[in-house]
Amino acid sequence: MGFLLRILANAAAIYLVAAVVPGIELSGVLAALGAGLVLGLVNAIVRPVLVVLTFPVTLVTLGLFLLVLNAFCLWLTSWLVEGFAVHGFWPALFGAVLVSVVSWILNAFVSDSGRIVVLRRRPDQPGSSRP
Repeated sequence: MGFLLRILANAAAIYLVAAVVPGIELSGVLAALGAGLVLGLVNAIVRPVLVVLTFPVTLVTLGLFLLVLNAFCLWLTSWLVEGFAVHGFWPALFGAVLVSVVSWILNAFVSDSGRIVVLRRRPDQPGSSRP
């Protein structure tokens, strides 16, 4: 269940990014769902290998090269999914940053077991004082 919710979060992020970033095109909701699935698989399988292989460059650039890796993963997803296109490096970079931020925000509310986490403010305990 958690994996399915994360795919939906990726799809929502990709759909939003396609609407905002010029140079990223999406043909519809089905393409967004496919791209969300493929991006999840690329991030789970390909990205860790790339992170290890490019560790020296990432170290020298103080981690900024990870943005390039994220852009490559988004471009690779567009290459694998019909109906999702990324045209150029800059749209891929801006799109990857926005997909990461939106996915991070949406995934913050989904636990590993797939349950949606609801944050509630706990009322103060009676008799306790707040400084």
